[in-house]
Amino acid sequence: MIQFTSDRERRLWLWTAAVMAAIYSTLGIAQDIAVELRERNLLRISLAIAFAAIAVAVISTWVRRGPGPREAGVAIAVGFAYLWTLLRLQEDPNWAERTHLVEYGIVAAIIHLALKERKANERRPQHPAAWAFGASAALGWIDEGIQWLLPGRVYDWIDVGFNLIAVTVAVVGGLVLDWARRRDGR
Repeated sequence: MIQFTSDRERRLWLWTAAVMAAIYSTLGIAQDIAVELRERNLLRISLAIAFAAIAVAVISTWVRRGPGPREAGVAIAVGFAYLWTLLRLQEDPNWAERTHLVEYGIVAAIIHLALKERKANERRPQHPAAWAFGASAALGWIDEGIQWLLPGRVYDWIDVGFNLIAVTVAVVGGLVLDWARRRDGR
């Protein structure tokens, strides 16, 4: 049986499981949904609404904590980096399939938070960022492996790369935010 070090850690792992279940359960139908939305000219607006909802959830949680000035600056910079990347992706003819950038960024961020919570309570693992990177990258690779097995889907090295970029941005962004919090005295 899994022993959580706190209620927060348990909630973070449950969120990780829920996000992964959502990602993996839609692998077989995601392309069909994207095609249907594209044919009705609703794909861009649907993705924009989804990304906006994620942004609102993250920002509202973050603002309630009352960030310091360095943390605010870093968070805004990371947010603009994500926004810039998402806007650049629209030039890619397969940009709708590049949602991995958001999906695995969320997964990596939640896993990193869960491992930091565990370390704070038990002093292990010693390097939560490295473990979060490895676990999230492995989950993204499994995603591509599942797609290889599904009819009409393919194993795409470009998506593996997007998964790694997402994981890297999320984990490094988390480390820089931690640094900014410490510098702000939090």
